[in-house]
Amino acid sequence: MIKENNILNTDNKEVKELKDAIKNFNNHNFFKIYNSIRTILYVSFLKGLVSGLGWILGATILVSLLTYTLSQIEFIPILGDLVSQLISEIEAFER
Repeated sequence: MIKENNILNTDNKEVKELKDAIKNFNNHNFFKIYNSIRTILYVSFLKGLVSGLGWILGATILVSLLTYTLSQIEFIPILGDLVSQLISEIEAFER
């Protein structure tokens, strides 16, 4: 009987610790944010906006660097004509 009582007390202690841990998890910000559909949609929308802005800025910087690099390659005989034509088309497109 004494052994069974100790086991029950140990189990009750562990169950209480588990309940406390679950309460702590429920109070965590992650669960508060994703608790309603409205906040999930709002956070997802903001993530999409920031992601799209990052793609646009990254592509703009990459194209600018590529154009600048190509404009510096004009002195190579084989690529010079091709790059000059490409640069003139880009400049004509901007106007």
